[in-house]
Amino acid sequence: QVQLVESGGGLVQAGGSLRLFCAASGRTFSRNVMGWFRQATGKEREFVAGITRSGGATAYADSVKGRFTISRDNAKNTVYLQMNSLKPEDTAVYYCAGRYSDYDVIIRSSYEYDYWGQGTQVTVSS
Repeated sequence: QVQLVESGGGLVQAGGSLRLFCAASGRTFSRNVMGWFRQATGKEREFVAGITRSGGATAYADSVKGRFTISRDNAKNTVYLQMNSLKPEDTAVYYCAGRYSDYDVIIRSSYEYDYWGQGTQVTVSS
């Protein structure tokens, strides 16, 4: 069982930056594929970024490509989301998700993740 706790959200002006943190409990973190999702008010949860177990490969939604960077530190049981050049449309609750996997893959579908954090609010003002 893995428990995930996000932090780092807040209020920022358009063009600013935030770094989100997702701290995981459990000894099997390095065997988990990880992802970041977001859900704006009145909208469905959407994929933001994903990373393989090793951290050797990443993937991004087109809307954040070139602005956001996902990374992980398996020694610290932590996954990060660096968000630069933030836009008002990035405003949402951001969730960290994980799934135990035997393969070093990226998962984009929220339905395939087993573990979720409680979410952290990101608000970008214009």
